[in-house]
Parts: sequence; C-alpha cells; structure tokens
Amino acid sequence: MATALSADDRRRLAATFGSVADLYERARPGYAPAAIDWLLPPTARRVLDLAAGTGKLTAALVDRGLDVVAVEPAPEMLAQLVARLSTVDARAGTAEHTGLPDNDVDAVLIAAALHWFERPAADHEIARVLRPGGVVGVFTNRRDTSRPWMHDLNQLLTARLVGWPRSPRSIEAATFDPALFTAPERTEFPNPRLVDADGLADMVATRSYVIALPASERSALLDEVRRLAHTHPDLAGQENFELPYVTVAVRSRRK
Repeated sequence: MATALSADDRRRLAATFGSVADLYERARPGYAPAAIDWLLPPTARRVLDLAAGTGKLTAALVDRGLDVVAVEPAPEMLAQLVARLSTVDARAGTAEHTGLPDNDVDAVLIAAALHWFERPAADHEIARVLRPGGVVGVFTNRRDTSRPWMHDLNQLLTARLVGWPRSPRSIEAATFDPALFTAPERTEFPNPRLVDADGLADMVATRSYVIALPASERSALLDEVRRLAHTHPDLAGQENFELPYVTVAVRSRRK
C-alpha cells in the first residue's frame, strides 16, 4: 500500500504540477457536463474556479455564460489558463487566501484539488467569499474499475507505488465545517473519453505521485502502462479505446 500523506508530503506533491503544466492540459480529462450543471445553483451568475489549474473547468463555466474568476497558485498552470482563456479574470492565489472580497460569488467549484488545501483555513475562506446560500462544489474523475483492464491498471499502479505517499481523492475530504456549511450531497455521472496507449500513459504521468518518481522509475512505469494498453485481452488490437471515467460530485451550501 501507499504510505499515508503527511502535511509536508502534501505540500511537496502539490508543487509538482507546475513541471508538467503542458502535459496536464493535454492529457487530463475534463468533467462530465451534467456534473457541472448539478453543482451550479440555477441562479448562479458569478463563480469562483478555485485551484483552477490549466482551466479545464474554467472553460466549461465560461461556455455557460457565467462571470468566472479563476484562482490558481502555480505560475506555470496559471500561464496555461491565461493563454487559453485570455478574457477570464485569472489570478494568482490559494484556497486559503483567494484575494476576493466578502460575499463575492454564488458558487465555488473545486475540481480535483480539495485534498491539497489547508483545512480548516480553506473552509473559512470559501465561506467568506460565498454569498449566503451559495454552493461549494467538489468533483473529481475516478476510473471505473469494474472494467477488467481498468482493474488491472489499478493493480499495476498499486504494485509499482508501494511505499510512495499518495494523496487522498478530493471527494474523500469533501465534508466542510458544519458550522459554516450544510451536510454534503453526492452523485456520479459517466465521463468516458477516447484515448490510445500513449494517451493513457500521459494521463498516468500527470498524477503527482508519478511526477515525483525518479526519472528511471517513472519511465519504466509508463512503459508498463503502454504495454498493458497494447496487450491486455480487452484492448489488444485497438488503436483507440474508451477510458471509462466517472465524475463524482459533492455539493454543500453556505449557511
């Protein structure tokens, strides 16, 4: 098993993403549109994309005609976002110090990032910038391991990462301070995407625990991922195949 994630490990792993910003933008999937719709209040007009990364979620919010502010701590990730979405209000900041005024937004959406936040400081900052009754929404993509080849991919990653610290999923941390927020509601939406062997390896390569591996170990692991894609009985002979993701969404309201 992977070791428990200490506070120091969390900060160290969170800092790795800047080194793969280009790859992250290219390889990471977006989120199921139905999940975004479920998380957004019907009356939402101004929305904070917190820890926005390269802007995968930001773009989907802009496409919905919303007034979006994107806050991201990593300069390299923020640069990718600004290059893609030059008209968005994109700012350097953290979940603990967004720089936004009080009661500024109708919703705060957090995509695959909550596990990097300092709690409870981030809970208080989110409550501060949210208007009363506003929604904090958290979502992540998980692999559907009911598919045999996905189960085998998970087994491969688990076996190769014994002893390496790995972050918990955002969804596991998606209960906010009950003095500030209502109890969480949770649901799931299918979010498949089409990839090839290199695309699968690239997706794995954007995981913090893989980025942090020594170069030789990382290269060997990614070669094994490609080999699985080429030889697994479920995938052999397929140049492109479906990567069965599920977007898991959790929402709470500011009291």
